Amino acid sequence: MALDDDIAVLSQAPLFNLLERDALRLVAFASETRNLRAGDVLFRKGDRSDGGYVVSRGAIALDANEDGSPAAFVAGPGSLIGQAALFTRISRPATATAQEASTVIRVTPSLMRRVLEEFPDAAAAMQDAMAAELARLSQGLERVRQKLIAIDGEDIPAKSTDE
Repeated sequence: MALDDDIAVLSQAPLFNLLERDALRLVAFASETRNLRAGDVLFRKGDRSDGGYVVSRGAIALDANEDGSPAAFVAGPGSLIGQAALFTRISRPATATAQEASTVIRVTPSLMRRVLEEFPDAAAAMQDAMAAELARLSQGLERVRQKLIAIDGEDIPAKSTDE
């Protein structure tokens, strides 16, 4: 795939869409493109991460259960797989398998560090986006907590005043 094609794909992906063209060019130039056949495993649940992946074509199924049930999520072109793995080495929470012939762009943590050092405005934009995402997650968890408290409270029999 040509450099301009990789830049176009990266510019659609979460977080990367916050980068200016020169930063995208650096990522596209320094990243690794990997072609997969249908059924190829990109990584397995529990593997140590080696970076994040942007799907440039095809479909990658992510399955945390590994019990043969349908995949929990299918990542298509422009999807980012392994956001946290862009910044640090983590244990993979799911197995990623190509559902069809696919191409992914691997971006390592060292490449992300370089991009963020060379493009501080991009680093600030990414930090803001990730902080907003974390705030939304926290709010969602608080709503779930409140609902669970309400459900739990409904199941508790009222205290008798005779006791």
